[in-house]
Amino acid sequence: MFAFMLSVLSMQAGDITMIVNAFKEGKATENMNFMDSEVDIAVPGTSTKVSGADAVVLLNSFFDSIKPTGFTVLHQADKNDTGFLVGKLTSNSGEYRVNITYGTKENKVLIQSIRIE
Repeated sequence: MFAFMLSVLSMQAGDITMIVNAFKEGKATENMNFMDSEVDIAVPGTSTKVSGADAVVLLNSFFDSIKPTGFTVLHQADKNDTGFLVGKLTSNSGEYRVNITYGTKENKVLIQSIRIE
C-alpha cells in the first residue's frame, strides 16, 4: 500500500511553489523560466496567445496596474505531466480569480495558460 501511494504522489506534474510566490509578490519576471513557448493569457481587457516572453510582459503590465498584495491557492490538481491551479489574487484594487494550467517537460513545470478574472 505504501509503495502504491508513493507512486501516485510521484505522478504529480511538479512543484509550483515558485509560480505561486511570483504571483504573491506581483513579480511576473520570476515566472519567465516557467513559461511554455506559447501561452494563452487572459487578463482584464486582453485575451490572446503569445510567446512566453510576451506573456510575462502582459502579466507585468497587469501587476503594475493593480499592485498585488497576496495570492492564495484555492485548488490544485495534478495528473501525470499536467496540472492546474485556481487561486485568489488580492490587490490594492480588489480580488481576482486566477486559473493557471501547466505541464511538465523534462521535469520542468511550464505554464500553458493564465486566466485572470
